[in-house]
Amino acid sequence: MSELNSKNIKIFASFLNRLAKDMTRFYYLKLNKPFKAINKSKGKGYDPVTKADRAFEKFIRTKILKKFPSHEIIGEEFGHKKTKSDFTWVIDPIDGTRSFIIGNPTWSNLIGLNYKGNPILGLANFPELNKYYFNTSKKNAYVVEKGKKRKLFVNKKASFKNIKVAGAFHGWLSLKKQSKIPKVLKLMQFPCFDALSYMHFCEGKIDVVLQCQNKIWDLHAVIPIISAAGGFGSTWNNRDAKYAGNILFSSNRNIHKKMLKLLKPAIN
Repeated sequence: MSELNSKNIKIFASFLNRLAKDMTRFYYLKLNKPFKAINKSKGKGYDPVTKADRAFEKFIRTKILKKFPSHEIIGEEFGHKKTKSDFTWVIDPIDGTRSFIIGNPTWSNLIGLNYKGNPILGLANFPELNKYYFNTSKKNAYVVEKGKKRKLFVNKKASFKNIKVAGAFHGWLSLKKQSKIPKVLKLMQFPCFDALSYMHFCEGKIDVVLQCQNKIWDLHAVIPIISAAGGFGSTWNNRDAKYAGNILFSSNRNIHKKMLKLLKPAIN
């Protein structure tokens, strides 16, 4: 399974669909219990992790290795398993660990599949919300909730005059830089809930999502879902979103272009 074709994509998508259900079951059987948070940051700051993060990643890696033993794996907690394969799985075992710690149900399991470095399939699973999002091709993405599957579409009717914007700076953007983008701050009137905001965007509930300091495991699962739902994404300096960093997703090119212009003063 070294080449990318429609047959392989179907196999991969079916694997992700099954994996979502397996992870939710695993959570309620093994991980839904009291825990302690550990600060991974050796210097200043707070970068929490829990035993659940590590248990989830071990569980996901085991599933991948059993089904696709030759594939590469990159995970937030256990690093890079290198092989000669063109396929790489990118794992964020718990996206939104801070939410997980305080009991906010917006945390998720993010698993993306890359082919030659490009995200092609993704899964965003929300165990406590009992729903998950995934794409099955470049043009088809779905949300599965209470056993029912519904196709995802961004809000193509959105115009810049009435956009709904969700954003989070994650403590990265200084007050000085924020003062350079007052129009963006004024537009940010909707809450940002980790990767769930990216999925709300795919459902057409919000029209723009912007975040700072995303890592590849925060993004490589959501990029193909967003693309299949019709969204546009890039870094704030208009590089491919797969490179991570400060990220912007918009429901159409016109809105995206205008938002990039408004964000530009905060880059310098």
